[in-house]
Amino acid sequence: MCNEIICVTNRKLCKIDFLKQIELVASSGVDKIILREKDLSEEEYLSIAKKVINICMKNNTECILHSFINIAKRLDYKKIHLPLHVLQSKHGEISDFDAIGASTHSLDEAEEAIKYGAKYITVGHIFQTNCKKGLPPRGLEFLSSICKSANLPIYAIGGINAENAHLAFENGASGVCLMSEFMESLKPYEIVQKIKNAEIQV
Repeated sequence: MCNEIICVTNRKLCKIDFLKQIELVASSGVDKIILREKDLSEEEYLSIAKKVINICMKNNTECILHSFINIAKRLDYKKIHLPLHVLQSKHGEISDFDAIGASTHSLDEAEEAIKYGAKYITVGHIFQTNCKKGLPPRGLEFLSSICKSANLPIYAIGGINAENAHLAFENGASGVCLMSEFMESLKPYEIVQKIKNAEIQV
């Protein structure tokens, strides 16, 4: 599927209760929510994952867990996103998963992710972002080169917002990942509509 809109979570950015924010985002028209709360303990992540999965199911939005392979197995929930080094070391444990994503930052890393079973990859960071302060963005030319070389869905990440998302799509991305805008906005539906309308106008 092309032109997907993905929310990557960060509960620390929310201005309201995290689960209320997830409700808003899940009902906004996003395609996926990646539950990225990596700083939690396994039991804390288990508790929040159950709730987020239920919210996503109610809203017909795909939920993908992040990093916690053991929790995915305990929940029998076979959708996971991993840092590349974890995918490389744990790929044998998740070979039967339905969705396997990996974070990559170069063509070599993208090829490694594919080799170890990734079914989609995130590529970044594309634009300047506070998450990577001081690190220059890799840019649209970099994104385009990865999209032309890798034969699987590529999701652009890093500094993506409602204003520039269409540039990622124009350069071959199958999807865009937004964190700050979706975690901070009380009207995520408007963000989704702005992205979709920008695509139509291009």
